Amino acid sequence: MSTAFNSRRPRAVKPISQEEAAILIRKMRDERAGLDDYRERSLKLHGWICAKCGREFDQSNLHLLTVHHKDGNHKNNPRDGSNWENLCNYCHDDEHSREILGDYLSNKR
Repeated sequence: MSTAFNSRRPRAVKPISQEEAAILIRKMRDERAGLDDYRERSLKLHGWICAKCGREFDQSNLHLLTVHHKDGNHKNNPRDGSNWENLCNYCHDDEHSREILGDYLSNKR
């Protein structure tokens, strides 16, 4: 057999231990938590108010206030909050509906 053919074969992978798996899971959870904490930062930076309709929120209804990523990239979370705006559920849905409608009307979808 040729060497090129052998290099394409799957290589054997050593299974990892439970301890290594636990470390990997912890690392993945920590990374995920880093992505999620942008909401708390946005609320501190921009306040508990919808940037579109001006509705104000308090502790009892804060769960209805979402963070919208202006560029649509949920991984783009600059510390200064320049890619975020706090929107109530209604305005957030409206914002995404407008994007879908715009794409449809411009034949992008």
